[in-house]
Amino acid sequence: MMDIVINPKKLQGEVKAIPSKSQAHRLLICAAFSASPTRLICQQTNADIEATAQCLRALGADISRKDWGYEISPISAFSQTAVLDCGESGSTLRFLLPIVGALGVDATFLLAGRLPQRPLSPLWEEMERMGCRLERPTPQTLRCVGRLKAGDYHISGSVSSQYISGLLWALSLIPGKSTLEITGKIESAPYIAMTEKALEIFGVKISLPNFSYAYPFQSPGELAVEGDWSNGAFFLAAGALGSLVSVTGLEEDSPQGDRAAKALLEALEEHITIDAGDIPDLVPILSVVAAAKKGAVFTNIRRLRLKESDRVASVSQMLARLGVKTHAEENSFTVYPGTFQGCTIDSAADHRIAMAAAIAATIAQGPVTILGAQCVEKSYPSFWEDYKKSGGRYEQYLR
Repeated sequence: MMDIVINPKKLQGEVKAIPSKSQAHRLLICAAFSASPTRLICQQTNADIEATAQCLRALGADISRKDWGYEISPISAFSQTAVLDCGESGSTLRFLLPIVGALGVDATFLLAGRLPQRPLSPLWEEMERMGCRLERPTPQTLRCVGRLKAGDYHISGSVSSQYISGLLWALSLIPGKSTLEITGKIESAPYIAMTEKALEIFGVKISLPNFSYAYPFQSPGELAVEGDWSNGAFFLAAGALGSLVSVTGLEEDSPQGDRAAKALLEALEEHITIDAGDIPDLVPILSVVAAAKKGAVFTNIRRLRLKESDRVASVSQMLARLGVKTHAEENSFTVYPGTFQGCTIDSAADHRIAMAAAIAATIAQGPVTILGAQCVEKSYPSFWEDYKKSGGRYEQYLR
């Protein structure tokens, strides 16, 4: 475990956005099911991206890590049985579970951290209805046997867009024709669009609800992962709090839903209401900025309770330690304006809580200690290095 003690100081300089975790997952998966090799430019990686790469290796892909990114030779012979270590990555699990079902692989998924408690319904029930059997041999493992068949699939869009993304790949890998009906309000719709865009790059054009067998996909040969708006938002937020820091490498026309961070940070100069349904990962850092400005109300927050931590609780606790009042109801979260005091914050093993606390510390009235600060490795291993390069002052302690 590593704790960080930050002495308040505003940041300055230029930070290069790290590669998008969301896009890297998707491009790695598409490359693994292509007809020819792919060079994926992705100079920085993290625990979640590596989990997806390792699971694809277990299925038979040859994926080599290079200084510039990944060299991917697609799967030529599928493993009949496989052990897939997802670490704490919900994306890895939810993307690959329907895929192994489509391939008929006898797969055991290893789950760490809070991942065993995160939901899989209604994806679980739909996969069992269409030919697979799922079971939990232990609290930290999930087994999938059997094979998904072509047919008419139905799933609610109200729980996780990752279920839908997983099915987009799966139904492209199942021989025959299938349909996918998405019912209810679709949460995080931009992330479904990201999956459709990734498949399109690899020659698979989806026209919901209809699917046709598209394996193998067509590799573009070489492509680069774009900059990550989700993690870039932390340093953009520092700028909104008075730091003279900028972020490069973010595409304004990106399909990433979290590109909304730029406009929302500007809007937080006033008290506003923010629908968190499509941007749950931005809520921790937007809450910090809202508290330092004029407050805000976040609606459609139910899924925040199902992340690496219960983010309604962990954001509330973070802000309370900083001296800011909040109020949570079933599906809304109110942040009141306040002044940040020095304090100790438990990261709750949640990378976005640790990084949000670090940005809050830039304007705190005293030192801020962040417990379990190593959790940033899940999505942004170089965060503390970039923080220090930008003038952040901290000491780290191992325990």
